Amino acid sequence: MSHTRLYTSPPLDMSGDGDPYASILGVPFDSTHSYRPGCRFAPDYIRGMYGNIEMFHPRYGIDLEGAAMHDAGNISQTVDAAEMVRMVRMVTGELVQRNGICIILGGEHLVTLGSYMALPPGTGLVVLDAHYDLRDAYAGARLSHASFLRRIAEERGGGDILHVGARACAAEEMSYLKECGMRTVSDEMVQDGEGPRMVSGFAEGYDSVYVSIDVDVVDPAFCPGVGNPEAGGITARELLDMVRALAGRPVVCADIVELNPLFDNGAGGALAAKLVSEMVAMDAAA
Repeated sequence: MSHTRLYTSPPLDMSGDGDPYASILGVPFDSTHSYRPGCRFAPDYIRGMYGNIEMFHPRYGIDLEGAAMHDAGNISQTVDAAEMVRMVRMVTGELVQRNGICIILGGEHLVTLGSYMALPPGTGLVVLDAHYDLRDAYAGARLSHASFLRRIAEERGGGDILHVGARACAAEEMSYLKECGMRTVSDEMVQDGEGPRMVSGFAEGYDSVYVSIDVDVVDPAFCPGVGNPEAGGITARELLDMVRALAGRPVVCADIVELNPLFDNGAGGALAAKLVSEMVAMDAAA
């Protein structure tokens, strides 16, 4: 039986003509959020934004206007973190077998524990996030948006992970960061213009790459609608430059997480939709 059929609801219409360029999966989950819940509403919000931006990409010579997307819909609603991770892992494992990039629309960052672990060991993981999410537990929960990356590092080690843009952390996270051997690109390095080169160089060493974008990596001035806003940070343009630096690299799956429509003024939704469009066009041009 298909896990996609078993665990997803009917999608909104993102269809078009011809073979699908990409697979889309929504994960409306934010049960471990402790500050500003609401990112469970983001998958359909991003879909709506995606339908209202321009789709021609001169940079890649790709026009997505009318292009077909395989939209698998949203994962079945649950407040059980372990069940959500299990469903996402199973469905992602099926979707990455299809043609084109697979893009996951969160939901909180815990969804990445399910989707990344659906890919084989040795897959490079690029995480763009204002936080390290390396706590052993948060609010008594070991499955949390604040600890998902520690769970990944514990199972697979930190050697295949590049973390980009952190500007806030707990003391225990710094200690574990040194222990697990994860590579980092600091917020300051991105602002100094080093981000695109370092992200591209990391991805060059892998046959497959997963990109996880927590939109709170961007300064709240550019994206106010997030679950855990952190003052300072990179610009939307700097984020797009790093994503574009992955053109030609083997990005097989990506996610966009932590966008909270309840606090967004439209800027975050527009950015998320642009990121989806950019990554689909990059993949189609490869």
